[in-house]
Amino acid sequence: MTTDADKLNASNSNSCDTLIRNVSLIDGSGAAPFNADVAIANGRIVKIAAVGEIAGWTATFECDGSGKVLSPGFIDVHTHDDTNVIRQPEMLPKLSQGVTTVVVGNCGISASPVSLQGAPPDPMNLLGEAEDFSYPTFASYVAAVNLARPSINVAALVGHTALRNNQMDRLDRAATDEEIAAMCAQLIEALANGALGLSTGLAYGNAISAPTSEVMALAAPLAAAGGLYATHLRSEFADILIAMDEAFRIGKHARVPVVISHLKCAGVDNWGRSGEVLAALEQAQRYQPIGCDCYPYTASSSTLDLKQVTDTFDIQVTWSEPHPEMGGKLLAAIAAEWNLDLFETAKRLQPAGAVYHGMHDDDVNRILSHPATVVGSDGLPNDPLPHPRLWGAFPRVLGYYSREKKLFPLTVAINKMTGLSAERFGLTERGLVREGYWADLVLFDAETVRDAATFTDPMQPAHGIEAVWVNGVLSYRGGAEKAATGDRAGRFLARGRPLPVMA
Repeated sequence: MTTDADKLNASNSNSCDTLIRNVSLIDGSGAAPFNADVAIANGRIVKIAAVGEIAGWTATFECDGSGKVLSPGFIDVHTHDDTNVIRQPEMLPKLSQGVTTVVVGNCGISASPVSLQGAPPDPMNLLGEAEDFSYPTFASYVAAVNLARPSINVAALVGHTALRNNQMDRLDRAATDEEIAAMCAQLIEALANGALGLSTGLAYGNAISAPTSEVMALAAPLAAAGGLYATHLRSEFADILIAMDEAFRIGKHARVPVVISHLKCAGVDNWGRSGEVLAALEQAQRYQPIGCDCYPYTASSSTLDLKQVTDTFDIQVTWSEPHPEMGGKLLAAIAAEWNLDLFETAKRLQPAGAVYHGMHDDDVNRILSHPATVVGSDGLPNDPLPHPRLWGAFPRVLGYYSREKKLFPLTVAINKMTGLSAERFGLTERGLVREGYWADLVLFDAETVRDAATFTDPMQPAHGIEAVWVNGVLSYRGGAEKAATGDRAGRFLARGRPLPVMA
């Protein structure tokens, strides 16, 4: 372990591994930019000084950042990269947009601890095939991540649906006391090995039968470990306030912080309710720690859910197991081709995935700009036609929402993707450009950074990302090259400082 004395000695040295000169430094705290040189040694930031003050330093590698912004690497707090960080450790969709850390295990689905009896139940199938779930304990998952050494850091939640799958013969009912006790034992093992907390996906068919009492009982071990409760609400449609109240009650019962995943007002009948939704969040914040994440798009993506089939907005099919040729087509167009109604068409396509264009710009703008909101992509890396958020979420915040729409200043945008995210999820010495902190950094052009991924051509690296360092290692070069360097320096991040426990 690096001591304070080690850090001080390193900062007093006149040599380093990497020296990034002449940057406009935005440190992730929300503070104003300032011109600086930044030195890196042994994976950490060892010196931050005004331009020219460390002119005499020598470095193995120097980078001229003139005209560019240097910020902390972005923390994607809402991902489904659980198995991909091991199977595809280059992680180009995230690395190319400046992401240096991902939080996996969201929406109640995680790769560990998992013991499958057959095919992964919906929506765990979003994470991969049955053979991709080979981590019966959380410790085995941590070991696998570190052995794979992905290009980015990995922190993890434990999924409620994954735990139910391990202990229950069927998922369309409430768990028994014995099953809950077995789930709790697995959760406690995960927390002891660094898990961030528990996630739920209560809107999904394989978790919706779980009563509030089941989740309360399962969340009970979180406080002692300093963990958190993250939830895909039981409803994001008409009953969203009821679902939010349930989440607040679970957090209050467990005495832990609550994170509402991908907060949104879904469905045409729900448009315009974001003010009401955020007022409910603010009211709850008076009594307990509450936050949320949001992706910067008006379309969601998941498995094709019969409950969400509607003719009030477009639904694009992204994959279908029995009918792969229909990937990329609108559900309405397939229905017309087959001469069926939308519901019967969706049934015939299942299992399948879809993008739902079911949100309004005004609601996304209001939620994204709220002080409680951090940014998560919620990208689906195993989708053959993924939502563009997989490759573009973070540059879209910088380019479209901050620079073009002026929804918030660049310093606020970066804070929502770095410092605030690290604080909320207990990621120690990450999320800020500080002497002694780990050197997770991104260099970008504030005038040109933007997302390039689209709904019809989604696998496109962003523009304007110049370089990305993970734990001090140059891992991605932008410009015309737009390629990973091949030097992978990511690692598993155990929960750091305990999160606040309520009285």
